[in-house]
Amino acid sequence: MSTFNIEPLHQEFGARITGVDMSAPMDTELLADLRDAIDRHSFLFFPDQSFDDEKQLALTRQIGEPEPSHTAVDRIEYFGTIGNVQADGTAIGNEHKKTVFLTGNNMWHSDASFKEVPAFVSIMCAYETPSEGGATMFVSTRSAYNRLTDAEKERVDPLVVIHDYVYSRSKVAPDAVSPELAASLPPVRQQLVRYNETADAKNLFIGSHAKTIEGWDDKEARELLDNLTDKATQDEHIYAHRWQPGDLVIWDNRCLLHRGEGYDADRFRRYMRQTRVSSEGPTLQR
Repeated sequence: MSTFNIEPLHQEFGARITGVDMSAPMDTELLADLRDAIDRHSFLFFPDQSFDDEKQLALTRQIGEPEPSHTAVDRIEYFGTIGNVQADGTAIGNEHKKTVFLTGNNMWHSDASFKEVPAFVSIMCAYETPSEGGATMFVSTRSAYNRLTDAEKERVDPLVVIHDYVYSRSKVAPDAVSPELAASLPPVRQQLVRYNETADAKNLFIGSHAKTIEGWDDKEARELLDNLTDKATQDEHIYAHRWQPGDLVIWDNRCLLHRGEGYDADRFRRYMRQTRVSSEGPTLQR
């Protein structure tokens, strides 16, 4: 891969990439190398990058089709703010309803798995970061699948899981999702095991939005899903990214779970901007 300098981040996944300005337009070779790196490493960290919203959206469009925010039901919005800094530059504290709502991101999840066409990659640019806390934890569900026994793989390969945004966000607060937003995000069916043809690899597709397994008793489904998540997220499998201003991170939602560590919004400012690229289609045909 001549256009990148790559340094592994974790024995199971992830790469620190230097020697490239990701805010500049990509030529055909660089874009192909970026796509290959996503397929192979799942998590790409580019330090010391210079971005703004315009440059981030341009990068997002080069990778694929930008995914509209699911929370903006009355308009098309491609950006989400991760943190407590508002558009006017002020910062909200721990008890603000927006801060409480964002604690839903502290559960292991894959971005937008609750959409019929889930997210391909998420792109995050960091501008202000807390000096304590605020890390994001990542694990590879490709590695988690590979650790299963042959019998376990045979069991999970054909299963279909129901992913439900209202289910996951209701864990934060019973009224966390408005009726209007809930109506726009009905439960969807996703394959429990996904296949990446380029990497010739299977992975689990699980997380906090995964409510139950189609055709299963809910209690038995919950036991299996929780067990798969617990095994995937043991400490030795986690890479913790501790954000610094200037960080650009691109991660593959098809085969990674992530969660926020949390931070003290009363003491620190945090401002990071996220965009996502949609996958090419559903994980299964209805």
